[in-house]
Amino acid sequence: MGMIKIVLNIFLVVLINHMAYSQLPVPDSIRVRVDTLPPAPVQEFPVLSDTTQYNDTTIVQTVAGPDTVVKKKVHSPRTATLRSLMIPGWGQAYNKKYWKIPIVYGAIGFPGYLFFYNRTWYNRTRYALSVVVNEQTEDPVARGKVHQDLLALVDRKAQGSLVDYRNQFRRDMDYSILFTILMWGLNVVDATVDGHLKGFDVSDELSLSIKPSSLAGTMTPGVSLVVHFK
Repeated sequence: MGMIKIVLNIFLVVLINHMAYSQLPVPDSIRVRVDTLPPAPVQEFPVLSDTTQYNDTTIVQTVAGPDTVVKKKVHSPRTATLRSLMIPGWGQAYNKKYWKIPIVYGAIGFPGYLFFYNRTWYNRTRYALSVVVNEQTEDPVARGKVHQDLLALVDRKAQGSLVDYRNQFRRDMDYSILFTILMWGLNVVDATVDGHLKGFDVSDELSLSIKPSSLAGTMTPGVSLVVHFK
């Protein structure tokens, strides 16, 4: 019985001490409430402007809505080529080289005019030659259709001279066709080159310097051209 009383006394002491310790106040520095924690920082993203222009031909525009970006069509050299191929000067207008349009029409229009001029006189000399060959020089109807500048040759029956004039006008007519095609092709080339150059930097930030140099492994003097990009 004495041992049981000792164990019960020890149990009661431990229980009383435990209850007394649980009633002690907890320091404020230890209490932490989740709702009093500072909020997590919110990451802010830069706001793009409505329209941002990178160069003369590329424009990026933001449209209202999440993650929506519309990129407008850039300047296309192929479009300039096709337009100049269809209509002379149209590619220059697309490249905004309006001052070249009169030059293009002048370069193509002059040989075009020569073509119609030589074609007209080719038909006139050919008819006059047919009058002489068919011996219709005395026929008033046939003579009436001969150009007045060729009547003298018809009256003299200058068949050789009429043949030379006819061949000359036919040759000049062929040359005018070739020159017209050539000028049309140069018009296309010009529009294509300007279309490609629209994307190149031609500002004052470029510089060119000329420096003396020598060939590698030799003492031969030379000149080098150096382009600086700032």
